[in-house]
Amino acid sequence: MDVSLPSRDALKAQARRLRTGLALNGHDISHAQALEAVAHQWGARDWNTLCAQARNTPRPVYHPGQPVSGRYLGRDFTGQVKAANARGGGFWGLTLRFDAPVDVVRSPRFSALRQQVTCVVDATGRSAQKTSDGLPHMILHDHWSGA
Repeated sequence: MDVSLPSRDALKAQARRLRTGLALNGHDISHAQALEAVAHQWGARDWNTLCAQARNTPRPVYHPGQPVSGRYLGRDFTGQVKAANARGGGFWGLTLRFDAPVDVVRSPRFSALRQQVTCVVDATGRSAQKTSDGLPHMILHDHWSGA
């Protein structure tokens, strides 16, 4: 199973919890030793290596009612999260309701409008499924970090 690394802040918090837990059992270690132990638990050679591999930003968190925008099948949209389900490895199962229906057909001869879609996105807000031209079906803009 592929487990993505948490953010640097989460790894530092893990080191603090480790140090506190060991101290409660009479095993005092320095903060640097706790950081190195966490690095070894994650399979890294040392803290600096783990820190370089870890993300600097928190993981996304989606929730019902949250406003979202992005591109679905190459079409811009705005809408809101109707349902959100956290999945392993940083993936999210989402049901999105668009503010205005999105035409999912590129043909000028007919339309197929969608008001609501269900998708699975990764930590970057992109779906693994791609269109024939290689673009992800769903690309969400980064609203969760406040950026």
